[in-house]
Amino acid sequence: MKIAFVGKGGSGKTTLSSLFIRHLAADGAPVVAIDADINQHLGVALGLDETEAGELPAMGDRLSMIKDYLRGTNPRITSAGTMTKTTPPGEGSRLLRVRENNPVYDACARPVELDGGAVRLMVTGPFTDADLGVACYHSKTGAVELCLNHLVDGRDEYVVVDMTAGSDSFASGLFTRFDITFLVAEPTRRGVSVYRQYKEYAADFGVVLQVVGNKVHGQEDLDFLRAEVGDDLLVSVGYSDWVRAMEKGRPPRFEFLEDASRRALRLLRTAADATYELRDWERYTRQMVHFHLKNAESWGNERLGVDLAAQIDPGFVLGEGVGTPA
Repeated sequence: MKIAFVGKGGSGKTTLSSLFIRHLAADGAPVVAIDADINQHLGVALGLDETEAGELPAMGDRLSMIKDYLRGTNPRITSAGTMTKTTPPGEGSRLLRVRENNPVYDACARPVELDGGAVRLMVTGPFTDADLGVACYHSKTGAVELCLNHLVDGRDEYVVVDMTAGSDSFASGLFTRFDITFLVAEPTRRGVSVYRQYKEYAADFGVVLQVVGNKVHGQEDLDFLRAEVGDDLLVSVGYSDWVRAMEKGRPPRFEFLEDASRRALRLLRTAADATYELRDWERYTRQMVHFHLKNAESWGNERLGVDLAAQIDPGFVLGEGVGTPA
């Protein structure tokens, strides 16, 4: 399952995504974790120190290599330089799988040991001073979108992405690349405003959206969230001594996480697992094509000097039975 955590800045989405990743790893599930936020904090939330997190290889810096690998022998793509973040796979493209080893993981992923298991962690890379005025952050998250366009994941396999804050992910088709999106919302007017934006923008794309209430202190907060988001509220989370210790850099073993938080994480996994039966690989592929054509017409064709529509393989549908592991 491909799972996104979104929410306004400071809502706690990185903390909750890291807890969910730990929960999956403790159960022995294969996990690829991706930090796609402009503020790169997922590595630290998973227990790395600041130096270790800062030394993680940035996907954005390795985009040319990623493109060249994924292009494979696809005859519709003449060079890696003509690929964009929305380029869909076709016959001859190389696909990524959660459990395999491949050059993309070798270059961009690092194992992170957690209580009871390990996960592969990938990061887009921070937005640096050198980027100011000459690049937007979506040029870095483009590596994530391209990888997800070429990713085939199965039942009980998980890709968890800590997304950039607010509704910024709507600047591309990245928001459609997930089986389920968990929107972390505080019980405040600002906290639910991002929910309303996300709900409105995603309505036409079949996005499965569930709200996780965070920093919920008592019935009044819970009632507020229920009144604002209705049936989309999946679960709420309150104060946690375990989380406070983690934020200080001294987390206890994960087995000591409070029961209430553990129950909330089980609900998140149940909701994610339920989406497997709803998968529609044809729609998923159509959405890739939609955003690729949109980018081609708005800037891609002119910038790259090619007809990007010609990259689309009309007979190709991504799915678990397509291709063979690398």
